[in-house]
Amino acid sequence: MIEYNRYSWWKTTFSWRGTALSRVAGRVLLFTCYACIVQLAYNAGVGFGLFEHVFGIDPVAHSVLGSLLGFLIVFRMNASNARFWEGRSSWGQIINSSRNLVRVGSEYSNEGQELAGLVTGYVICLRRSLQGLRDTEETELYLSDDVRECAETFGNPPTGITAAITSWIAEKYRAGVFDAVVLRQLEESLSKIVDAQGACEKIQKTPLPFVYVVMVKQLIVAYLLTLPVVLCERCGWWSPVLMTVVSLGLFGMEEASVEIEDPFGTDHNCLDMQAFTLTIARDAGQLARRSVKRAMKVESTAGYSPSDFHHSSTTSYESVQQ
Repeated sequence: MIEYNRYSWWKTTFSWRGTALSRVAGRVLLFTCYACIVQLAYNAGVGFGLFEHVFGIDPVAHSVLGSLLGFLIVFRMNASNARFWEGRSSWGQIINSSRNLVRVGSEYSNEGQELAGLVTGYVICLRRSLQGLRDTEETELYLSDDVRECAETFGNPPTGITAAITSWIAEKYRAGVFDAVVLRQLEESLSKIVDAQGACEKIQKTPLPFVYVVMVKQLIVAYLLTLPVVLCERCGWWSPVLMTVVSLGLFGMEEASVEIEDPFGTDHNCLDMQAFTLTIARDAGQLARRSVKRAMKVESTAGYSPSDFHHSSTTSYESVQQ
């Protein structure tokens, strides 16, 4: 995902990286050349009475087609944007539920670092799975060899890691570390993570219907093929310029919709899932270390009498006074 200054109007307007210009430039150039050919044909044939039934078509019918096309493209963009936002919301749910899972699990047990490793390994594996990589690479620092081998036997490796997290929770519950209330809270957090994973996979594996996508592309081509015929008599050599602007708008909006339809790829405008996984790894690690430090502090103060505390406090106070 590209970070940009929303208040920098000129810099954003003339950007090239991350825009649809690089993808539609060839198509725009092709239809501009086509408009030039149509204008040449009109100028060559107007003096001889040729093509009199072709050029100068009444623009009313053409404008109706343009209105319909505009409606379809707007609907296409809204559908793609809804998928993009749903993907971002799902990852927000994964981040929040991961924090809650590690926070509660590490606070009520002495093995929070193991849970933090499982959660971090899970989100890394999920990111790779959404990008079409069905393996457990990049998780060597967080997952044990047994967990990684077990996850790779699953058709969906992240599901295998969630099973390992459930086993970790169940083990602590059977050992008496967690009571029923903590168990329920941990399972609710894990269930929310799995639900968000399912939402992401729904977006990834369910593109917009082919029949609708094809219809939009066909109408764009039909509209642009007939546009120079409508403009050549009224606009003259300005018609290729208008063709460039109109084709850039139509192709650009359609291509932008295609790019954000799948927000889990590696394009410039896809979600920065690398940053999401780093955020979860950082927060999970810090929550686990906090619980370890708290446990060490409790152990170090065990058996520490109030008189000793009073003596040490008095000594510290006198040293500061001196």
